[in-house]
Amino acid sequence: MEHADLIVCRDVSLGYEGHRVLSGLNLRIQSGDYLCIVGDNGSGKSTLLRGLLGLLPPLAGTIGRAPELERGAVGYLPQQTQAQRDFPATVEEVVLSGCLNRKGFRFFYSPAEKSGALMNMGKLGILELKDRSYRSLSGGQQQRVLLARALCAASRLLILDEPVTGLDPSAAQDLYKTLDYLNRRENMAVVMVTHDLRSALRNAGTILHIGQAGTFLGTPAEYLSSPFGRKFKEASE
Repeated sequence: MEHADLIVCRDVSLGYEGHRVLSGLNLRIQSGDYLCIVGDNGSGKSTLLRGLLGLLPPLAGTIGRAPELERGAVGYLPQQTQAQRDFPATVEEVVLSGCLNRKGFRFFYSPAEKSGALMNMGKLGILELKDRSYRSLSGGQQQRVLLARALCAASRLLILDEPVTGLDPSAAQDLYKTLDYLNRRENMAVVMVTHDLRSALRNAGTILHIGQAGTFLGTPAEYLSSPFGRKFKEASE
């Protein structure tokens, strides 16, 4: 299967108001990749996601995006706030809102957008919840709704920020299985910030570690034999 470049970072520095959080990053994300970003709190993981999404211009270096990403072929699943958990809308309305970027100045969703939303709800096993109030759902169900919403926006790339935070172990495993299916069967590139290093090592094709001591980019096996990974192994023994 062809692996086309989706995002290429060349010697990128990111930060706010001139203060650098992340420096000298070189990273290539291709179709079908599964990249997990791990590391210390405050090391710039969420800042990097904002840069990859085009929400934060680099202080130095360049971030090149494939033309289809500029047209909106990327879905984003941010960390949820309490206000978002209490959002007063039906499941179907929340999922359909993922199409808003493509809707332009139209007042109504197209039949193709509606059928796509139903298909994504079916894919994630939440079709029977479509008329339920989003705020009445469990944490795991809400994450599936938000993932279906992200899929309505995405055709090539999913970017997720700590998607299993607050989920019980069973709901977290369900989410990982869904991401694995989308990545392997539908060639969807997955980029995920996570604290769940054990699952990252099991699921990802590539690990990016960002920390005070520097960065590491490589396979899970290479990570485990690096100083960063050896520290993780010692902590988990």
